[in-house]
Amino acid sequence: MVVIKSKRFVLRPYRKGDEKSLQNNINDRDIYKYTDRIPYPYRLVDAKNWIKKCINSSRKKTEFNFAIDINGQVVGGIGFDQIKGHSAEIGYWLGKKYWNQGIMGEAIKLVTNFGFRKLKLKRITAHVFHKNKASARILEKNNYKLEGILRKSHSKDGKLYDELLYAKVK
Repeated sequence: MVVIKSKRFVLRPYRKGDEKSLQNNINDRDIYKYTDRIPYPYRLVDAKNWIKKCINSSRKKTEFNFAIDINGQVVGGIGFDQIKGHSAEIGYWLGKKYWNQGIMGEAIKLVTNFGFRKLKLKRITAHVFHKNKASARILEKNNYKLEGILRKSHSKDGKLYDELLYAKVK
């Protein structure tokens, strides 16, 4: 079980009992609109299913999903999926009341270092909705490079969206 500590938060595995704080912090239309797998409204059953999935995938080491924990509450999440040998995709979200505090930038730095050092990854990618300027900026601050625009690559709510492909290589 991997736990990464910073001065302001802890990155730890999701666990039973996290459902309510997860639901409270993720259930926001502004989070939903820039993510591809988070439903809205986000119900308690969604939180229970996510935590169960995370517990199972961490045992298999097919994904690494960390809860961003502040004072015992899940205020965000970050992790890797699409782990294929030397590469993986990073994804993340943060509760709205924690935006613009540097939390996600620090979390991306810590998880990226974990990926390169502990998982021995050589390439980490991130897909960002074209209009999500804050997410693009935070990746750039962590030395991820824009590799291209994936035109009309994502369908959400019946519309097609462009995505920015970022990557960091070691």
